[in-house]
Amino acid sequence: MHTVLKGKSKDVIIGPDKPFVIIGEKINPTGNKKLAAALTEGNYPLALTLAQRQIAWGADVLDVNVGVPDLDEVTAIRSLVALLAEQVDLPLCIDSNSPQVLEAGLSVAPGKPLVNSVSAEERSLNAILPIVKDRNAAVIGLTISESGIPKTAEERLALAEKILERAAQKGIPAEDVIIDPVVMTVGSDSKAALVTLQTIELLRREFGVNISLGASNVSFGLPDRHTANQVFLAMAIQAGATCAITDPIKLGQTVRAADLMLGKDDFAMRYIKYFRAAEKRRQEEQLAQSAKP
Repeated sequence: MHTVLKGKSKDVIIGPDKPFVIIGEKINPTGNKKLAAALTEGNYPLALTLAQRQIAWGADVLDVNVGVPDLDEVTAIRSLVALLAEQVDLPLCIDSNSPQVLEAGLSVAPGKPLVNSVSAEERSLNAILPIVKDRNAAVIGLTISESGIPKTAEERLALAEKILERAAQKGIPAEDVIIDPVVMTVGSDSKAALVTLQTIELLRREFGVNISLGASNVSFGLPDRHTANQVFLAMAIQAGATCAITDPIKLGQTVRAADLMLGKDDFAMRYIKYFRAAEKRRQEEQLAQSAKP
């Protein structure tokens, strides 16, 4: 099953037989005080710089989030997405839990964008799915209900089925619904990653849908988060995940290595090309940093 996203001039195909797709996570003010301040001031060059840097490091899609307290997010998302639509070719992922913000971002997004996200909660299904359908977008479906995040893979599978059924009723095909089985930190629940991996395997077997992750959630609160994120992401790709909202700068090489080990990279050409380009970018960034007063 393939999910096709379209940007200004670039299409991205997500599927189990395709290279893993990285949705760049960095245009998000959560934990980024500089970006939050810039968005509050209506200043968007920093967000554009973050977009361009993620593209240089291998992002296939760009997640766009303007969630800052007391900010007019409708105006901000419309302005930022319009700017990105002019300056970058990649598909965009409009990220908000507000229907009004999603509508504003989708109204100026080019091609066929992605919506992040809808859950299995009735309020979310009723508010978000009609917007997705009207815009002919794709959507990430979170396995979360009114009761929260289920403890078992089977319960999460049932929520995924509910999302898929409700999407179908709205005329949204299964290929335009990417399920996120939700991973929580193993720092507070040692079984958290295992249940997510089990859910991925069930989703692949039962529905064949594309599967996304917020890959860095698994390591929250732990030391050496990078190692934990690398290991989990590689295991998730093996289990059947086909895309992730993550940091292409830190995990781009991990993704290329996983694709290589799964036979999706003839003669290791993508892996080697990415490695060489990353080394060059790293040197250029170090030189640029050292040149600053």
